[in-house]
Amino acid sequence: MTGCRCGLIGTGIGASLSPALHEAEGSHHHLGLTYTLFDAESPADLERLLDEAERAGFAGLNITHPFKQQVIEHLDDLSPNARAIGAVNTVVFSGGRRHGHNTDAYGFAESFRSQLDGAATGHVVQLGAGGAGAACGHALRGLGAERLTIVDPDAERGAELAGRLGAAHVREAGPDLLADADGLVNTSPIGMHHHPGIPLPAESLHRGLWVVDIVYMPVETELLRAARSAGLRAVGGTAMCAFQAAAAFELFTGRIPDIARMLRNLSHLLERGNADRDHH
Repeated sequence: MTGCRCGLIGTGIGASLSPALHEAEGSHHHLGLTYTLFDAESPADLERLLDEAERAGFAGLNITHPFKQQVIEHLDDLSPNARAIGAVNTVVFSGGRRHGHNTDAYGFAESFRSQLDGAATGHVVQLGAGGAGAACGHALRGLGAERLTIVDPDAERGAELAGRLGAAHVREAGPDLLADADGLVNTSPIGMHHHPGIPLPAESLHRGLWVVDIVYMPVETELLRAARSAGLRAVGGTAMCAFQAAAAFELFTGRIPDIARMLRNLSHLLERGNADRDHH
């Protein structure tokens, strides 16, 4: 296969590392792969860009915030995983049809297994019930989370996801939220470069808690810094990003990616980005 065209639709994605990550892996497979960013502001943009990419012969598109749930109405079918999660981050164009997949749940689960193997999952608190939150909550159930508490200020969205996962929903993180929790997962945007801050008070992070923040830009968020300074096991979003990208790459190209190589590439790209920011 030569000249494989892929891309990403989302809002405010100019700093995305997906083009460099996918194109580097594509070059190892001699695919001539190109990966294009499509910044979309509205559902109308989403529909138009899907149409244009399909007409242009793209192999597929990744979908990110805020369209992972909205994109479903524009697809012909969903993988069982995407249907169960209720969110899509990868669309494959094939045989005149649009197939929706979710590689976020796989990315989260593989990252967790590789970095938090053996961690207790009796009660996990998850911040966020959006598209990424739906995937992570689904993955947490698969990883054996017995009790799951979803925190999201959007009452309808939080209750809907909690209902599908058999979880509890609260609208805000109260002072006792983490009291009996084994783990905390942040799937909200708080901590990203454009949404700086920490999603709950650092003093609520107690001894024995493990923390996952799926944000990967910056590599170390305020939440991760607070967790590590308290001596807790804390994992950022870099590995999840690499694993989900590798799964999407395979869906787009039919080739088996080298996940270790993609993880190394992503780490280098993030280090270079940090160095560039430090010099400005």
